[in-house]
Parts: sequence; structure tokens; C-alpha cells
Amino acid sequence: MPGIPSNDGQAILAEAVEAYQADLGGRLVAAYALGSLAHGGFSPLVSDIDLGLVLADPLLASDGAMVGTAASAVRDRGGDLRRRLSVFWSGLQALREGRTAGRFPPLDRLDLIESGRLMAGHDVRQTLARPDTTELVVGGAEFALEHLGADDAVQEIRTPPLLLEHGPIRLTKLVLFPVRFLFTAETGRVGTNEAAVTHHVAGGSPVSGNLVRAALAWRTAPPDSSVALPLLAHEMTPLYLAYIEDHVSRLSALGRRDLARAFEEWRRRLTR
Repeated sequence: MPGIPSNDGQAILAEAVEAYQADLGGRLVAAYALGSLAHGGFSPLVSDIDLGLVLADPLLASDGAMVGTAASAVRDRGGDLRRRLSVFWSGLQALREGRTAGRFPPLDRLDLIESGRLMAGHDVRQTLARPDTTELVVGGAEFALEHLGADDAVQEIRTPPLLLEHGPIRLTKLVLFPVRFLFTAETGRVGTNEAAVTHHVAGGSPVSGNLVRAALAWRTAPPDSSVALPLLAHEMTPLYLAYIEDHVSRLSALGRRDLARAFEEWRRRLTR
């Protein structure tokens, strides 16, 4: 059922929380399940194991290394799911003021506020600053440029056999991330995969609608290459061009011409 965590995913979260309780002691204000283990839609095939930590102030210079070391220790216990542990962390005051500290980007802070599931400590979500639309659009754009606009991702977008070769995790992320970012930019809400796809295909002629619907199904069952390759060949680049065009306009309107220009350069690399 949606909203019921995978037992394996929940167990890995519990391992990680126990490790941070041991390392942080009383400095751990709260630990939360985030992402699909909090709001539903978890897929053992492709989903990340997302954990959010709220630390007592002041943050220490050593906190980043400590968080990374503890996460690595959990991942090193083995198994594909453990390798997908992703930890977000910040100090309580920074989260209350909406400041960047540690590792807690705007989209993940919004996910914490909207859907975080308390696993340890006391719930502080009602006291946290909700990111505004500008933060969400800019944060999503910066993530997209770093991860989806990188040269290797551009090559995968333009080369369907290569993308399929890299497996369902990479495939579904590259198809669904732009759909999720569009959803958040238009609604101000967290773009879960299911909500974003439903929103995207609701119109009469959605861009790359067949590919987007298929990618949602690929999160639970690996694709048949005879079906996936034609879809990717015909619909992957148009999906990205539509996303980029949308965000060039949004970023320009927000006064972020630096990011808009970076998106325009990304478009040139996709179409050259």
C-alpha cells in the first residue's frame, strides 16, 4: 500500500538512526524518514533511502565529516539498498530561519516539513521556515544543472541504448526528475513521482506523455528494451527541451539570468 514503508528500507533507516544516536547523543534533536519512505511510493528497485537529521546548535566544523562517516559505515554493511542511503542534515536554528547550513537543499526542506516521518527525538517541523517558490525553483535548477546538465547526462539523454545500459535507477531518475521539477515550480509542492506524473499527463497533449507514464511503471518493473528504446529515442529530448524552455522563462523572471544562460547553454549541448 502507498505510504507503508518497505520493511527493508525501514530497517536500513533504523540502522542509520541508531548510528547517529550513538555518535551525536543529545545533539540529535530529531531524525526523520524523508522521500518515498515518508510520503509513499517506495520502490526497492530504484528508490533512495532518505534520512533527515536536525542537530542542536551550534553546528561544529566536524559535523559534516561525522555525518559522512556514519553514512558510509551503514552503506559498507552491504546490499544494494544500503548503498542508496542519502542523509540530509542541518542545525535547528538554520532550518527555522531558512538558511543554508549543512546539507538540506530547499526541496528536501519542503519534503521534511510536508511529509517527514519522525523516527527519533521530538518533532520540530511546525517551527521550520517553509521555502518559497523562488528558493524551490532556484534550488531545483541548480541541482538540475549539476546532475542532469552534466556532459555524461547529456550523452545519456541523447543516446537511449547507453541510458538503458546504466540500469533502471539512472533511467527513471533522468526521465522523472524534470517532470518533478516542473510540478514543484508550478504548484510549490514536493514533486513526488506519482503526483508529478499525474499532473504532467493531465493536459490534453502532454510533452512526452507516453515516456513519462512508462518511466513511472519502470520504477517497479525493469523496462523491455524493445518498448523503451523507441520511447526514449522519440520523447526524451523533447521532454528536456520543454523543461529547459519553461525554466529559462522562470529563471529570467526571477532575475537569475546567470542560471537562465546556463540552461540555454544546456539546450545548445542537447541539440547540437
